[in-house]
Amino acid sequence: MFIDELIRVIKEKKSNVVVGLDPRIESIPGVVKDKYFKEYGKTLKAVAEAILEFNKEIIDYVYDIVPAVKPQIAFYEQYGLEGLRAYMETCKYAKQKGLLVIGDTKRGDIGSTSAAYSNAHLGNVNVEGTIHETFAVDSITVNPYMGGDTLEEFIKEINEKGRGMFVLVKTSNKGSGQLQDLEVEGKKIYEVVAELVDELGKQTLGECGYTSVGAVVGATYPEQSKALRKKMPRTYFLVPGYGAQGGTAEDIIHCFNEDGLGAVINSSRGIIFAYKKDGYTEEKYGQAARAEALKMRDAINKALELNKKCYY
Repeated sequence: MFIDELIRVIKEKKSNVVVGLDPRIESIPGVVKDKYFKEYGKTLKAVAEAILEFNKEIIDYVYDIVPAVKPQIAFYEQYGLEGLRAYMETCKYAKQKGLLVIGDTKRGDIGSTSAAYSNAHLGNVNVEGTIHETFAVDSITVNPYMGGDTLEEFIKEINEKGRGMFVLVKTSNKGSGQLQDLEVEGKKIYEVVAELVDELGKQTLGECGYTSVGAVVGATYPEQSKALRKKMPRTYFLVPGYGAQGGTAEDIIHCFNEDGLGAVINSSRGIIFAYKKDGYTEEKYGQAARAEALKMRDAINKALELNKKCYY
């Protein structure tokens, strides 16, 4: 099961850090992108090649100190087929290095469409008896807006292929409350979704005691995360909003259970573009990312220890 493997790697590396691979071409070092612009011109292929080299360097410097990476597919889709090729190659390379890959796809639609998304991102496709793997990653993010039946379509691949998913529950963006905080029969929308996630997860319970149906819960809402932790005791949280969005190690402490487990914390810009901080050059962007990931890991572990929530 995905969740059993995730917890195994967390314990092995003593790290709850997920590195978000959200490449922005304007922030990729000139030493990387300029050579591809020179070779291919300012084309989509040049961008894709620059992204791929950049991502591989980041992966090479963090694979032994973090359990997972999370590429956000929109940063690749915007460059069309070349961008999607870079996404696929990034995912494959990360898995070759022993990392778990969380595809941040935010998919979710009516039954048959969700089944197609599940085939694409968690499983494989059958072309008249010949099986092909497409984007297959270890886990994806899923949008529950269209209801529980859309989420059910992903369960088959989760159980058959040992995959996972993280359902959007309380997201980190400032506008999340516009819909997620609305009340229905005395409950916030995000609380209703949390109950749905908790119930759905029973079908994917791992040996570790957690389920492979996780929840996206933002670091920027610590009080809500505290309440949601109680509502979903067996659910693993994927926590965005750390670092660049303002979340701190203290903000995310309530996302963890008393066993020190229950959450992985994502940082994207704060790690992959750490070379922009004082003391680094463009050429050392990989080293900068590693240093920032280690700093984040240690800050989270210290906060867990101070709150008596050690998992190691």
